[in-house]
Amino acid sequence: MKAVLQRVTRASVIADGEPAGRCGRGFLILLGVGKEDTEEDALLLANKIAAFRVFSDENGKMNLALKDVGGEVLVVSNFTLYASYSHGNRPDFLQSAPPAEAERLYEHFVALLRERIPTVQTGVFGADMQISIEADGPITVMMESDKLKKGKK
Repeated sequence: MKAVLQRVTRASVIADGEPAGRCGRGFLILLGVGKEDTEEDALLLANKIAAFRVFSDENGKMNLALKDVGGEVLVVSNFTLYASYSHGNRPDFLQSAPPAEAERLYEHFVALLRERIPTVQTGVFGADMQISIEADGPITVMMESDKLKKGKK
C-alpha cells in the first residue's frame, strides 16, 4: 500500500462534479492499493500516519502528530501510485489491486484511521475527482507499507 501525505491547511475534493470531502489543518492522503496488499498493510500505514510527527511545536520543530494539533484527514483513492513507467511512455497499472479488492482495503484503511483520528473524510472511490489543496510547508511524504514491514523484522 502506498500513501502520499501532503500536509495542508485545508483540502477538498469534488467527485463527478459534486462536493465529496474536505479537511482543515492536517493531511491530504492519496492512497494506492497494490495487488499484494492486505489488512496488515492498511494497519501499518494507519498507525504510522496517526502518530507521524510533522506538525510544528511551540519552538517551530516538527514534533507534533495529528492528534496533538486537532488535525483532520482527507483520503482520496489513487491507483496511479502503482504506475509502472520503465518501458515506453504510457504507464501500466498492473501492480494495482483489482477494483473490488482495492475498494475493500481502501475502506478498511479509512475505518482504521477513523479509530485513531476524529475527523476523516474521503473522496469517492473510482470517481473522477478534482482536488483543491492549500499545501502547508510544503511537507510531502511518500509512505509504503512494504518499507514498514521491513522495519519490523
